[in-house]
Amino acid sequence: MILDLDIIRRNLPFLMLQGFLGIGNFVGGTLRLAIPSIILGFLLGIFIGIARLAPQWWIRMPATVYVEFFRGVPLVMVIFWMWFIMPIVLKTSIPEFGVALTAFVVFEAAYLGEIVRAGIQSVPRGQVEAATALGLSGAQGMRYVILPQALKNMIPSLVTQFIVLFKDTSLASIIGFMDLTKAAQVVNNREIRPFPIYLFIAVVYWVCTYSMSRYARYLEKRIGPA
Repeated sequence: MILDLDIIRRNLPFLMLQGFLGIGNFVGGTLRLAIPSIILGFLLGIFIGIARLAPQWWIRMPATVYVEFFRGVPLVMVIFWMWFIMPIVLKTSIPEFGVALTAFVVFEAAYLGEIVRAGIQSVPRGQVEAATALGLSGAQGMRYVILPQALKNMIPSLVTQFIVLFKDTSLASIIGFMDLTKAAQVVNNREIRPFPIYLFIAVVYWVCTYSMSRYARYLEKRIGPA
């Protein structure tokens, strides 16, 4: 009974299509939340990381406060803040997906911004001087010279943070978002077989995160050191 895999077989479409992919009657899906959270969080993190290095204090200081604040509070608290505050500020109801996506992007951008900042600072000073000697502006040098080299150095840290973000999407279930964890809770409430159900979703999370880690190693070998 503990390893009753027939339960997984019967509920596999709901767990994987609805909970994992977000295909079904409920607005949910672990991948549907994780992928835009990673993309948008990274884009915002680039701006945060560059702002942290800006010579103007009025740009650098807000970025620093942003990073230190969100790195100092739990993600679950940010999710609850968005869940209760966003409808009040916007004066309209916000679906669970919008709340969860906003919380993950805002929270993860703080960590990704620090990774971007460290990656930029890892580029040799001579590269910056070479970009200036070629007549590139600061923005052009950052775009065409500094960031491409910094990205190579950031790959291990970025993938680690992306893996953390992917696993943290399970926290969205606390506001009713139908991700893989929430789908497992629904199935378990009906079947009352927690061990095989939660063992299965643990395997799914592990396969995804391990695949991300292996692909990162492949990229590191293919791109080579900056």
